[in-house]
Amino acid sequence: MMNNRIMLFAITVLALSLPSVWAQKPANQVLTASEKESMPGMDHSKMNHGARSDSAQKSGQDSQNMKKGDATESGSMSKPMSMQGGAAPADARSPDYSDGYDFGAIARPVFADEHNFASLLVERLEYVSSNGNTSTTYDLQAWFGRDYDRAVLKAEGEIESGKLQDASTELLWGHAVATYWDTQLGVRYDSGEGPNRTWLAFGVQGLAPYWFEVDATAYISENGRSALSLEAEYELLLTQKLILQPRIEMDWYGKDDIGRGLGSGLSAAAIGIRLRYEIRREIAPYVGVEWARLYGGTKVLAQAAGTDPSGTRFIAGLRFWF
Repeated sequence: MMNNRIMLFAITVLALSLPSVWAQKPANQVLTASEKESMPGMDHSKMNHGARSDSAQKSGQDSQNMKKGDATESGSMSKPMSMQGGAAPADARSPDYSDGYDFGAIARPVFADEHNFASLLVERLEYVSSNGNTSTTYDLQAWFGRDYDRAVLKAEGEIESGKLQDASTELLWGHAVATYWDTQLGVRYDSGEGPNRTWLAFGVQGLAPYWFEVDATAYISENGRSALSLEAEYELLLTQKLILQPRIEMDWYGKDDIGRGLGSGLSAAAIGIRLRYEIRREIAPYVGVEWARLYGGTKVLAQAAGTDPSGTRFIAGLRFWF
């Protein structure tokens, strides 16, 4: 009995709701003229159905402006672009970038490249054994000055049986011309056995690509003498303290110098390799071997004096700097 009452109540509710469902129209269905007139509160005579909404008008204007802008931009691409405001005047910035301002009552600071520094590097101080003979060889370089300009002293020589056999001393003025490269101009003085010689020196020294240290110098002396010296070396780090250093040195002379036992052309060449251990960066003992040979007229003069023109040298030395 209860179930029949519930079913009857559901059918009654459904029957009452059907007329309202059939009266609804889809949202996108166009209303007829009579339906429009029957809608209260709306004055259709005042509505402008042919005009677009404000948002549509704005969208159209933006589209037209974009087209005009694209046309203007494409037309201006053919013309060279100029810097805004034109080129800067020649005196727009002072050479020292101070724009006329100073430090006032404060003293102007001294910058790093305005300080004078000094350094001494003893590249080779070694004991040499060759063909039963022993000797001591030195090769050093010192400088004093600034980053761009400095005075440079180079000295190398050989001492045998307590006697200076050959020595070369150079006093140069170094000037930085590029990153890692200096030009050097000055004088060279040769002493030892034979007559002394004085030369005018001009060269370059620096770090070549792939970390080769290069020192090349040309010389001119009295009586039309000329010479050329080339040194190159490379440091191969086996560890942070153990370093292998190949080195080559070659000398050329423009004419014979019988008094000093030198012939024209390639005079001498030496190729060596040294293994050093840096106890500290400033001090490092080393051992090595070097192959040396004389050429041309220098070889002939050496043989006439009873000297072997070639040989193998065994080396033990010390490198230090401060």
